[in-house]
Amino acid sequence: MVNRQPDMRQLMKQAQQMQEQLAQAQAQLAERRFDGSAGGGAVTAVVTGGNELVEVVISPEVVDPDDIEMLEDLVVAAVRQAMEAATQAANDELGGLAGGLSGLLG
Repeated sequence: MVNRQPDMRQLMKQAQQMQEQLAQAQAQLAERRFDGSAGGGAVTAVVTGGNELVEVVISPEVVDPDDIEMLEDLVVAAVRQAMEAATQAANDELGGLAGGLSGLLG
């Protein structure tokens, strides 16, 4: 029976290729935009895949000076929804690459 050890150079080359693929996928994801809305679209928020809030749009009909709390809640809900969409996309798109890299190195 021959004891075959993995070629360390080949493993390192594969790891480097996977790291490059992961970095490229992360950069592409960071450029994408994800929307979230609340109050039936009265408030919308846009975040990037890099978790940067880039836009909030508030419909004039929802602005009530006597109920600022509701508006604040709608903004928070819209931002959370957009962030969840970005996080889900990151998990879907990067999860396989990151898992493969840790499996290769671990």
